[in-house]
Amino acid sequence: MSHQDIPLEKQSKLNILRAFKQLVHFGWQQALSCLFPVVIFASLALTKIIPLPILPRYDWLLIICVLMQWWMLRSGLETKDELKVITLFHLIGLTLEIFKVNMGSWSYPGEGYFKIFGVPLYSGFMYASVASYLCQAWRRLDVDLIKWPPFWIVVPLAAAIYLNFFTHHFWIDVRWWLSALVIIVFWKSWVIYEVNGTQYRMPIALSFVLIGFFIWVAENIATFFGAWQYPNQSDAWSLVHLGKVSSWLLLVIVSFLIVATLKQVKGKNFENI
Repeated sequence: MSHQDIPLEKQSKLNILRAFKQLVHFGWQQALSCLFPVVIFASLALTKIIPLPILPRYDWLLIICVLMQWWMLRSGLETKDELKVITLFHLIGLTLEIFKVNMGSWSYPGEGYFKIFGVPLYSGFMYASVASYLCQAWRRLDVDLIKWPPFWIVVPLAAAIYLNFFTHHFWIDVRWWLSALVIIVFWKSWVIYEVNGTQYRMPIALSFVLIGFFIWVAENIATFFGAWQYPNQSDAWSLVHLGKVSSWLLLVIVSFLIVATLKQVKGKNFENI
């Protein structure tokens, strides 16, 4: 029986079933890609509910993160090249955390032996987990890029976005100008990904927004379990302001640009159509 001979009602049901299977497969691949962030959130919840002995909570979180990183590399879930990218993000994130904490943007009120300028070392792993997700999802979904902008545009744009996290404390905040520039630069850019042998594509700008939004959701979970604390959460936990989505959106853009550029340097082929 050919596809044309199948009744329309049955075709519709088959299409719905296939779409559901694709969605489940996509969700499973995303869940596997989020393994490192999930472990961090689970550790935050566990150490919040059950105080661990001997060491302060922040130090236990650092130990858990280091062990998790070691296990992912040893088990083959992450490659050595991906570990290099994740380490870079750890340093980028820790630098930003030190600056922001000392500017009063948020704080880590708990005790810890492994703290630098008021920032526990485990905090860098929260940024590294974003890089881990990007690297894992990139590999699992066989991500490719269409009409990727030139290197000489991408690198200065990523640097400008990152620097604005620092400079807006002393100068004007140009995040919205940078956001507009991102839309212009990536207007014709698409990300291609594969789910169970079928290719799909999405505007890169939309992928930035979606990842940024879900990180904001994750941030609410993290602050609820005391990962860090905003000034308005000192007395009681409250929802992180929705405006923070813009900050995470820009951070996601920086993260994506760094990962994409490093993959390009490593010889990843990009299709231009």
